[in-house]
Amino acid sequence: MIRSKRKINKQRGSRSVGGGCTKKRRGAGNKGGKGKAGADKQHWTWTAKFDPNHYGKHGFKRPQKMINKSNPVNLEYIEDHVDVLLDKGIASKDGDVISIDVTELGYDKVLGKGFITKTYKISSPKFSVSAVEKIEKLGGEAIEL
Repeated sequence: MIRSKRKINKQRGSRSVGGGCTKKRRGAGNKGGKGKAGADKQHWTWTAKFDPNHYGKHGFKRPQKMINKSNPVNLEYIEDHVDVLLDKGIASKDGDVISIDVTELGYDKVLGKGFITKTYKISSPKFSVSAVEKIEKLGGEAIEL
């Protein structure tokens, strides 16, 4: 039969509440420390079971000076904001060709996400292969600075 009442309710009136001698469960000294304290002494079974990679070095962290951080912009963004850029004077229009220098916008790479419908002459330090293909497909020009 399943126990209908919780065991603790039966033990409420007793002095030790199922903990044996009252000295045994007295203070923090019986815990073996807080958290992961004693992970290699008294809590080693927990460590071995649930955190086996606790000790030793794992992985590799690249030096920050080796990481090249770029700030890219998609062709989709340029297509959507071309009217605003022309109004502000960041982009200029010569006939059908719209000239934009993306470094003035704070970007240093042009990526090829999205569709373009206009002819662009874009200046940037870097281009993705797909961006160059899309720009030149419509008769535009990708100028690497």
